[in-house]
Amino acid sequence: MRRRLLVAWNVLKAWLLLASGCAIVGAIGWAIGGYQLAALLAFFGLLVGLGAYWYGDRVVLGMIGARELPLAEAPVVHASVARLATLFRVPKPRVYLLPDGHPRALTAGRGVRGSAIAVSSGLLGAAPPAELEGVLAHELSHIRSRDVIAQTSVVVLAAALIELSRVGGWLERPLLFVLGPVAGALVSVVLSPKREFEADRNAAAVCGSPHGLADALTRLDHASELVEFSANPATEPLYTFNPFAEQGLAALFSTHPPVGERVRRLRELDPDWREKLRAA
Repeated sequence: MRRRLLVAWNVLKAWLLLASGCAIVGAIGWAIGGYQLAALLAFFGLLVGLGAYWYGDRVVLGMIGARELPLAEAPVVHASVARLATLFRVPKPRVYLLPDGHPRALTAGRGVRGSAIAVSSGLLGAAPPAELEGVLAHELSHIRSRDVIAQTSVVVLAAALIELSRVGGWLERPLLFVLGPVAGALVSVVLSPKREFEADRNAAAVCGSPHGLADALTRLDHASELVEFSANPATEPLYTFNPFAEQGLAALFSTHPPVGERVRRLRELDPDWREKLRAA
């Protein structure tokens, strides 16, 4: 029952986001040109929102430069995703590759059907099988709970607001000063850090141990400090952990709990892990 309520709430958030966007552009149209312009802009907003819903994963994956990962190029990754998807009782999502050395993974899409998981070359090179499995299970949990719908929708909208500031010419800085906090506030309202704790718990349950994901979070957090990373900060909610330095514009979009807190909670799922480690 709890999971069904969570699924329904995530879907509702996506639709509320769409309705709010249509209402805002409609109100702007009403103030400028009355009923006809309001109706036209609201309809235009609806079309854009539906397009973002249907093609949001492609927009995000194109934004970060991901390419689809052929089965022949990474059969182990595809096999892990397929096996975990079966355990989560969701269709196997498409798998994409981020061709850079920064270790990270993300999920984008519109639900159990029409979603994709992207992993970086750095993640595939740095994470042992158990840790990679933990990361993939975490991302699949977001798909099963429909977190991915709310995440992708709000990220596309926030990224559009950030990019809108770039067309301002000499007004770019003032526009970014206004639109950046608006986009950040929108992300914070729609997305709760609790979704990451829930996905961690689900991943630990499906993998049979919390330590693969806990070790992965620790490793990736340390490794990310050694590799230069640059991307649209509005994409932060999509990743397994926050790959951005929490300063400047990136700090406005931070929705991930601290890695240390996540690792602590994961270890608490197996309170005897220290004794087991000594015995081994």
